[in-house]
Formats: sequence, structure tokens, C-alpha cells
Amino acid sequence: MTRPDIVVVGGGIAGASLGAALAEHASVLMLEMETCAGYHATGRSVAFWEETYGGLAVQPLTTASGPILAAPDPDFSDVSFLSPRRTLHVGRAQDGVARDQLLRAFGDKVRLEPVDPATLVPGLRPEWTLGVLEPGVCDIDVAALHQAWLRQFRRRGGEIRLATTLKGAMRSAGGWRIETDKGAMDCGIIVNAAGAWADVVAAACGVEPIGIAPLRRTVVQLRVPTMPSADLPLVMDLASQFYFRPESEGRVWLTPHDEEPSPPCDAAPEELAVASAVARFQAVVDWPVEAVERKWAGLRSFSRDRAPVYGFDPATRGFFWFAGQGGFGIQTSPAAALLAAALLRGEALPPAVAAIDPAPYSPARFC
Repeated sequence: MTRPDIVVVGGGIAGASLGAALAEHASVLMLEMETCAGYHATGRSVAFWEETYGGLAVQPLTTASGPILAAPDPDFSDVSFLSPRRTLHVGRAQDGVARDQLLRAFGDKVRLEPVDPATLVPGLRPEWTLGVLEPGVCDIDVAALHQAWLRQFRRRGGEIRLATTLKGAMRSAGGWRIETDKGAMDCGIIVNAAGAWADVVAAACGVEPIGIAPLRRTVVQLRVPTMPSADLPLVMDLASQFYFRPESEGRVWLTPHDEEPSPPCDAAPEELAVASAVARFQAVVDWPVEAVERKWAGLRSFSRDRAPVYGFDPATRGFFWFAGQGGFGIQTSPAAALLAAALLRGEALPPAVAAIDPAPYSPARFC
């Protein structure tokens, strides 16, 4: 590919999904700095499809993505990416305001049911008396979804260059001149889908950063032989101090819901966060923890208002932001890619996302 129409920087779920949507109508080259795509946030995600996750700004994207993930077109995948899970939002007496806010904010958009949490989670400690069930929540097969986007991208003529880092870019006649550690190239449009490195990429292109902040999230896998069932719901704290999900028989994936500021890097878990996760888990259920079998961390990247950023930079022609997707980039990837591809091409939104207003996601809101 000598002079692609579009260069997508980043091969995680953001770059792969938007690249696949764009490659149907343009020549697209994807630059990925690692030796494999999805090494950072995508490859470390404990992803689920949950309509309340990410707040009201994200919910329309999640809701629109659900049918595509559940029943994808045969040319995309012959199997669903979702499997039933449910979420139980739990709290103590002091969390009544948070429960009421959840019900009030999403009550007319998402199916939510006030419940007695003890009936759904055997071994729940008695002080956890508040419960809201979100029955539509599903697990996502993240690896299968990411690979499906990459396959579709390649099938539509897209090219991926791994272990290739963008070092800088300058506007040129009709587009961009890009410098990488493997040489130079020209293109028409740059798509910034670089996740935690989004502001770094912008600055390298002479574009004003918009404040995409990487935040570290810690996850541990616990061996809990007395866990009653692997089919229990995902349990999420109304006060945002933890969530945990059965991973398999006798094993749980758990996070302390931490959001520690971090430079863009190969994130690693800190022992204090691991200890905090285990302590919070033991304060919720009476299942003895036999071992911490695994621990890892990833960077979730947020804009200043915590809504994603989709659109052309208002001050720099030909530079398109597709960033700030926090912890919800996987569950929103089908709708986000369709919406962003239409914005980039200057076309009407396709039917699956026609009801979504793109204005709240525009980078112009930060000017």
C-alpha cells in the first residue's frame, strides 16, 4: 500500500473496529507499535456488555451494539460474542442514594429490578441489603471479537503493520507525511485510535492534546473453592469500590475498581491494589480465598468529561479522534465504529446508530 487514504494509529479494539468499517470504502493502513495487536487494554479487559456501565453518555452506544454482538452478520462471525451473565448491583444501607440514582437514571432505558441480593448470591454478608438486578448483562468473548474485527479489516483490503511506531507527522499537500521508526509514508487522513497514547500521538502530529488520561485498573484471579456456582451474576458495588465475576468453577475475576493516574505504559499491578481487592471481596462474601492465582493491570483512557471522543479535530484538517473509550470500548465497538465511520466519510448515520446524537462525542466540545 503506497499511499493509503487513511492511516489508523492503534490496533486494539478501537482501531480494529473502525479500521474494518473504513476499509470497505477506502484504502486503510493500520500502524500498531507492538508485535501483536490488542496487547494493552484490549488484551487485558474483563469485558461485559452492560447498558448502565459508563453512564448515560455511553448507554446509547452500548444498547445499539447489543444486537450486533449477539447476532452478528455471517460475514463477520458465525457465532455470538455474548453469553448470559446478569449483574447484581449491591450496596449497604448508606448506598441508598446511589441505588435510587441508578434506578432513576436508567429506569426508562434499561431493564432494572430491585431485589433482595441475598437470594441471588449465597454467602453474601448480611450488611449487603440493597440490590438491583440488571438481567440483560452478558459476558463478551473479547479475543474472538477483536480477531473478528481484524479478519474483516484484512478481508476488506486493510493492511496492518506491526511493531511500527508513529514518530511524527506533518501536513502536506492533500494530506499528511508520516514518519515511523520503519520509514516514511504519505496518507490523506490520520485516525488517532491509540488508546492511552492518544494525546502522545496527537502531539507528535502537531495537534493540540485534548486531555485523554490513562488510568490503571487492577484485576486479580482468585481461587475460591467454596464459590456456590460459576453461573452467579457479576456483582458490582453501588459505591464503585469493586466488582467481581465468576470466571470458572471455583475461580473469580475481581477488581477494586481502582483508577490510578498513569503515564501510557505496559501497566503492571501494584501489591497495595491487589491487597485492597482481596480485602474488599472478603468484606462482601464469606467464601474463603485459597489463593491469588493471577494478577494484571491495564490502562483505561478517559476524556475530561469521561465520554468518548469521535470526530475530526476542529483545528487540524484531516486528523480524526477515536479515543477516550474508557472501560467501555469493547461493549460499544460495533456502534462506535459505525458512527465514527459515517462522521469521517461525511455520510448519514446508518440505521443501527441513526438514533444516536454524535454531538456529545465531538472533540470540538473541548475548545
